[in-house]
Amino acid sequence: MALTCGDGAADQPDHEQHGDAGFASCAGAAATPGSHGGGLPWGVPADHRNDRAALVDPDGAGPRLFFQKVPEPKTAKNRVHLDLRAAAGVPPEGRTDALEAECTRLVALGARRVQRLEADGINGVCIVMQDPDGNEFCLD
Repeated sequence: MALTCGDGAADQPDHEQHGDAGFASCAGAAATPGSHGGGLPWGVPADHRNDRAALVDPDGAGPRLFFQKVPEPKTAKNRVHLDLRAAAGVPPEGRTDALEAECTRLVALGARRVQRLEADGINGVCIVMQDPDGNEFCLD
């Protein structure tokens, strides 16, 4: 049996403020706030209805990004992170400009730029960023 990617999950202290809106704007995805398995939260107490949310690719091609509320803040570097394709299909000579433009847009939405990694002959240029809760992701 082959494995397929189901969800990318992120723990966040306040997914409503940071996770859903930021990643939805970033990824062009549709937010499903308070979505418990994609349906309405019947039987879920009112004070827990926004403990989780998901972003779904409107075309149904990509995996779902799942955000779950946790009580503790992030304390260490991510061991797994998202690589967000911000320059797919852009010719090599325009790649850096496309990444910088997307970085500027995401910073305006609350993300933080960490560093730009230059092309090294193996990997192309990419920009390391963090969401407002400090979770790392890369624009490449």
